[in-house]
Amino acid sequence: MVKNERINALVADAEKALEERFKKFDSIAYKNTEKIMDSFAKFRVDESCFASTSGYGYGDKGRDTLDEIWADVFKAEKAFVRHNIVSGTHALTIALFGILRPGDIMLSVTGKPYDTLDEVIGINGKDGSGSLADFGVEYKQIDMKNGSIDLEGVKAALEQYGSRVKMVFIQRSKGYMNRKTLSCEEIGQAVSAVRQAKSDAFVTVDNCYGEFVQEYEPTAFGADIIVGSLIKNPGGGMAESGGYIAGTAKAVELCSYRFTCPGVGLECGASLGQSKSMYKGLFYAPHTVAASLKTAALASYVFERLGYDVSPKYDEERYDIIQTIQFREKEPLCAFCRGIQAGSPVDAYVTPEPWDMPGYTDQVIMAAGTFTSGASIELSADAPIKPPFTAFFQGGLTYESGKYGIITAANYILSNVEEG
Repeated sequence: MVKNERINALVADAEKALEERFKKFDSIAYKNTEKIMDSFAKFRVDESCFASTSGYGYGDKGRDTLDEIWADVFKAEKAFVRHNIVSGTHALTIALFGILRPGDIMLSVTGKPYDTLDEVIGINGKDGSGSLADFGVEYKQIDMKNGSIDLEGVKAALEQYGSRVKMVFIQRSKGYMNRKTLSCEEIGQAVSAVRQAKSDAFVTVDNCYGEFVQEYEPTAFGADIIVGSLIKNPGGGMAESGGYIAGTAKAVELCSYRFTCPGVGLECGASLGQSKSMYKGLFYAPHTVAASLKTAALASYVFERLGYDVSPKYDEERYDIIQTIQFREKEPLCAFCRGIQAGSPVDAYVTPEPWDMPGYTDQVIMAAGTFTSGASIELSADAPIKPPFTAFFQGGLTYESGKYGIITAANYILSNVEEG
């Protein structure tokens, strides 16, 4: 495909406009790296931490040390990180079932969570599948108000339902919604509202896509538990699977009993040779997240100049790595995803098509030419095929490869428009 000089000039203009923003991303990356380096030294990371264990995994030094490091870096009382947590949804499910009991209420204060949690909660799906609803857990939600958590609505709900509200659930990132992502400070305000209502509900944060975007995490602002995936931000593009849960000692202990079983908790679990990639992933994570943020900001500038609605704008504050682009029609959206795929290091020859993806209510088109299958810290994009035809774009292991992907996608769109 012939490269359009207009795109090259646009990218050059973007990089000049983004110089100060890029410096800020690098500054945050350094501060987070400093925390990680200090923690690695504090807990005496050495070659023995990377040794593999099998069977029950009793006394796995690398596993237990990484848990301590994770809690230290995330300013939590306790944490566990495991390679055999298969996804962010799985990690969230462990937390939900670990905390909630029959008769409890789960109160989501950021509207409906990701579609992938619908069947877990019991919003959709067949009775008897093992959802929270099957076990007598009620689900309530409060929609956001003017892009923020409705704090007065939260207090009113807590007053109405009282101690039955066992969990206040917050989704930090926008998910498949055209709303802004929450900052850790805003999450802290929600925690304060819960405590002001004299509720001891566990404030649980889906932290996916947000790790290391700011200097601190929601646990530093009072959240009882945060949950995420290692093939997103905190795996740094190195971890090939896994997830984590961090928070108060009580909350993490309850979750550990769901992860394994009561009475065992975190005592078992062989590392099977995966420890080194998780240590390296955490080490790389702040730098990789900064590269993803630069890629997202560049995409925001370029595609806004091409006439599309973007969020956040290139010069706005960012609280996760996701960039949304509204294409308003199906064809430019699909062209964008095909361009991202073509600009990827793996499976560049593949042509993405919309399909019925398990866990989603609409067809989804996905671009993911990644070294690790499904890793959204790597350059990737996905979009539900429905108006306003919004692409959710994220990742970029290096800024240079992310820039290449954006240029390729922009050329695909211009070619699509010209051919159309």
